[in-house]
Amino acid sequence: MNTAIPRPEYPRPQFVRTEWINLNGLWGFEMDHGRSGVQRGLMNEENLSGKILVPFCPESELSGIGNKDFMQAVWYTRKLELPESWSDKRVLLHFGAVDFMARVWVNGKEAGSHKGGYTAFTFEITDLLQKGENRINVYVEDDTRFSGQAGGKQCPDYYSRGCHYTRTTGIWQTVWAEAVPKSYIADVKLTPDLENGRLFVEVEVDGKADKLVAKAIMDGKPVAEVEAECFGKQASGMIKISDIRAWSPEDPFLYDLKLSLESEGNPVDKVDSYFGMRSVKVVPDAVLLNGKPVFQRLVLDQGFYPDGIYTAPTDEALKNDIKLSMDMGFNGARLHQKVFEPRFLYWADKMGYLVWDEYPNWGVNHSATVTLEQYLSNWLEVLDRDFNHPSIVGWCPFNETPGNQNPELLRLIYRVTKAIDHTRPVIDTSGYVHVETDLYDVHNYDQNPETFAAAFRPLAEGGKAWQNAPDRDAPYKGQPYWVSEYGGIWWNPGQADEKGWGYGGKEGRPKNEAEFLERYRKLTETLLNHPKMCAFCYTQLYDIEQEVNGLYYYDRKPKFDPKKIYEINIQKAAIE
Repeated sequence: MNTAIPRPEYPRPQFVRTEWINLNGLWGFEMDHGRSGVQRGLMNEENLSGKILVPFCPESELSGIGNKDFMQAVWYTRKLELPESWSDKRVLLHFGAVDFMARVWVNGKEAGSHKGGYTAFTFEITDLLQKGENRINVYVEDDTRFSGQAGGKQCPDYYSRGCHYTRTTGIWQTVWAEAVPKSYIADVKLTPDLENGRLFVEVEVDGKADKLVAKAIMDGKPVAEVEAECFGKQASGMIKISDIRAWSPEDPFLYDLKLSLESEGNPVDKVDSYFGMRSVKVVPDAVLLNGKPVFQRLVLDQGFYPDGIYTAPTDEALKNDIKLSMDMGFNGARLHQKVFEPRFLYWADKMGYLVWDEYPNWGVNHSATVTLEQYLSNWLEVLDRDFNHPSIVGWCPFNETPGNQNPELLRLIYRVTKAIDHTRPVIDTSGYVHVETDLYDVHNYDQNPETFAAAFRPLAEGGKAWQNAPDRDAPYKGQPYWVSEYGGIWWNPGQADEKGWGYGGKEGRPKNEAEFLERYRKLTETLLNHPKMCAFCYTQLYDIEQEVNGLYYYDRKPKFDPKKIYEINIQKAAIE
């Protein structure tokens, strides 16, 4: 088993401190099928029966385990020895994501618990530490067959099938410890106002401090700053920037941001961040980026990897997925049925890649009132974690909800999202069944270009918009309209696995590459040339296990010359 520390990079690029310890690597590991480990005292156990390479889930090959069966519960343990320089500091223990319910102990004392498989959580462990060696024990319960648990595309059956894939249990993002002063910056919210050349900075403070100093840096030189007094646990101010360089796909310029918390004139905490100045506005027929209509040429990205499942093997692999998409002429992606890690969003910010953030709602009962508590809690964590990324141009808390859904669940989540973020559009549920939404999107996998075009022709001529569920959908009210899933063309000519599938069925598959490219061209041009279409999203970027409708194979090798897809995608759209 590889013993080098995997994923060594700092996991939170928009909120960086210098004193931290990456806790990825070999941990003790044990399955707890009877969920009896707490009663058996495993929170005090120093040696578990196996080993695992964190942050890879036990289902993955990279973890060193590769167990694909259901695991009701699992345990982790490792030792932690802190530097002497941390002795007068507060110590935080961070988890990027743990699927699904986690409890954490330090030296046998419980630090806290968290429920939700896709969002980060932190415990302060200062008072639980002892001099010298310390021990961390983690217990995780995971049941993708439970209707109260969001699992996204994780398969609720033993074998992967259709568009459900290998499950992820336990730790699947970086774990790290961090030293902070007695008073520190706990969180920051950055809201750009491009038109007026302003950045609003809101900071949450843990402890006592007098003021916050925020400095904007452009190409290594300070260009603006603000000092804001602390009131209780809050400090907020506005940075006026005279030299504005807007963030866009063509020029993804990022300002550096230096945050300093001060007490009696002395800095007590420092955080490095960054921001992009850009605006997103909704008008009839289009979404404006920095005041101009930009046709969003999106591709569906589900964030799966052959060897790491939910976890990219390297930081470079995250960056490469964006590059592969851009090589084919896409300018963004729907991040589908998964909350992607911050490092992916960092590369999207750096590379000028437009993304829609989505929550993996599949697996929950959308008609149950009890769903609200867990769903709202986790979605608020997503909004808080990802708010500052300029690459995110919209929020989508649900995907393909059923006809028997509780409409008030969707309405409430939509309205809460709008209350927290007035700067981005929100789609209540992608595809169907809409309740209240800023953009009207539909899913259409018709493989016949002629009938596909006919479905959307009435809207182009001033008539009725095509809907997935016209008898249940909220009425179309003139919002920007787009097809957020289409294509999915089955193409894997060397396939021998009978489980493989794609849209169109075996009989409807293209017979050769030329036929595939012609179908892709006609479907895509229908959307590009439509005067009422603001975007498209093609399914999908790469194959995943048995779903073989990607433009790349699962190992990211191209099925076609990327330039052929690129030349189709970059054609000028009607709204442009």
